[in-house]
Amino acid sequence: MAPFRSIAWENETLILLDQRQLPHQTVYLQYRDPASVADAIQTMVVRGAPAIGVTAAFGMVLAATASTATQPDGLLNDLQTAAHRLMQARPTAVNLAWAVKRMLAVASESLAGSVASLRQQLIDEAQNIYQADIQINRQMGLHAQSLIPDGAKVIHHCNTGALATVDYGTALGVIRIAHEQGKQIHAFLDETRPRLQGASLSAYELKAYGIPHTVIVDGASGYVMKTQKINCCLVGCDRVSANGDVANKIGTYNLAIVAKAHRVPFYVACPLSTLDRSLSNGDEINIEERAPEEITHIQGQPITPAGTQVLNPAFDVTPHEYITAIITEKGIAYPPYPKTLAALFDT
Repeated sequence: MAPFRSIAWENETLILLDQRQLPHQTVYLQYRDPASVADAIQTMVVRGAPAIGVTAAFGMVLAATASTATQPDGLLNDLQTAAHRLMQARPTAVNLAWAVKRMLAVASESLAGSVASLRQQLIDEAQNIYQADIQINRQMGLHAQSLIPDGAKVIHHCNTGALATVDYGTALGVIRIAHEQGKQIHAFLDETRPRLQGASLSAYELKAYGIPHTVIVDGASGYVMKTQKINCCLVGCDRVSANGDVANKIGTYNLAIVAKAHRVPFYVACPLSTLDRSLSNGDEINIEERAPEEITHIQGQPITPAGTQVLNPAFDVTPHEYITAIITEKGIAYPPYPKTLAALFDT
């Protein structure tokens, strides 16, 4: 397990590591109602698609706990209200809606029992999602090792490790497992503007694991590919459309273009729960826009003239033709993605 916990459930309380305080302070916050959980997701106390999904699942448990309903159908109404609030917190990450809908399905199928039994089933389902995330990420990392040679130099964007999941992570999980297997791997970490998840969170994780790493500015990727003999780029994602287009942290698209120009393989690691087969292509993905202060300020200090106009999309979409392979817990998909992703999903 990681030397830190991003998410824990203890004594009917959700405990989250406040990732806004890292790497300088390790602060855990406690949550006992769904509204505060939605706020934690929106304000980036917790981030990373799998972690958001698990957090939302426990947010639904807290909604059930807080409900004063005496009949299962009344409890279901309260859960639906909480579900709407939670799903609005971060609209791009498909895992959030996936986890909330999974919890609603459990509730809908349990209306014949008591309120107490329904609440227990929701707790059990959230715990199932929690435990499955660990196993899924580890399996994903093991599948990916065929792509990672000993001595690999890898560029990674944003943060996709144990902080973004329950444990191991997606793309950083691949790097961590390579290290655990004795491979001499070195990670070049994009700082990932504007919130600097690469510089603050990914570097925090790799330091904790003892994995060699170097932080670079986002704009240095082309220079690094040209001068450092990079073996591949590894990223996670928040949503994948049926054709293999990938929504991920802003800057991923740029990195993929530069990788293709330098003939560097570009790999995406993601659980199959991130695949949204209802979307035919990436143009249909809803891109979250965040507050301008994330760009105009760094640690509360302004860096632009007052009144400067800002465009702050949190994500971009990388077209499938820039993606060499998509790594999942059930194997690796290669183009053509509509066929290979569907085959993995259906196994």
